[in-house]
Amino acid sequence: PNLDALAKESLFFRHFYATGNRTDRGIEALTLSLPPTPGRSLVKRPDNGDLFSIGPIFRDRGYLTEFVYTGYAYFDDMRRFFSGNGFGIVDRGDLRKDQVTFGNIYGVCDEDLYGMVLREGDKAFAAKTPFLLFALTTSNHQPFTYPQKIDIPSGTGRKGAVKYTDYALGGFLRQAREKSWFDDTIF
Repeated sequence: PNLDALAKESLFFRHFYATGNRTDRGIEALTLSLPPTPGRSLVKRPDNGDLFSIGPIFRDRGYLTEFVYTGYAYFDDMRRFFSGNGFGIVDRGDLRKDQVTFGNIYGVCDEDLYGMVLREGDKAFAAKTPFLLFALTTSNHQPFTYPQKIDIPSGTGRKGAVKYTDYALGGFLRQAREKSWFDDTIF
């Protein structure tokens, strides 16, 4: 319901499809504007830095560019990929213990991720720096565990994970609307 509500007040593409079947393929598509490459994802290949990426395009125009991730960015070689393509890294290792309310093997929950995003946005805004934050949620990954905030028990499957993701997105957007930078931000 939160994603559907956002679509009603935003640009909405009815014929926009995923370009791959794995998270790293989405990363390729969003950062490099590429369809899935044959073989291994560019994210995991050696010599995957200094590619034509959205990171330097924004960074060279004065933006803070960061990859914000719920887990540890060394997973799937994301740290090397993002740092080699114009992004700073903010990951689970940057969180204090009191900033983690729930975690599993992949990382902290979406609410904790969105807290990271809000804090990074606030810091950039305070420094009068425009920002591009690439946030990666992992709630839709097995074991599909999340804080028990919805009516589907945690760990019972993708349906609950998707519902929790939508719940967390709704909370994030409500909090973001209170920020001074909200009106000048594209989500």
